Amino acid sequence: MSEQLSPGAQTIVDERTEQRSEFRVEEGDHERFSHYVRKENLTEAMVMGTPVVALCGKVWVPSRDPERFPVCPECKEIWESLAGDDE
Repeated sequence: MSEQLSPGAQTIVDERTEQRSEFRVEEGDHERFSHYVRKENLTEAMVMGTPVVALCGKVWVPSRDPERFPVCPECKEIWESLAGDDE
């Protein structure tokens, strides 16, 4: 059985694009990044399933391969500012 549209009906495709700054993090973006956490805390979290806190403040239980995601710009900025203090 084929589906027929009403006369004059058409499919509208929304082709809007959103420009984002590389460093502007919006709500929900934390889910799309890999984050910096202390190595000891990450190991424990992976074994025990306990939550960790990233440098940017995100709290979660790690379960995905971080290599599959870009680095969180907030974590990266904080890490670089901390690394700059050691010089």
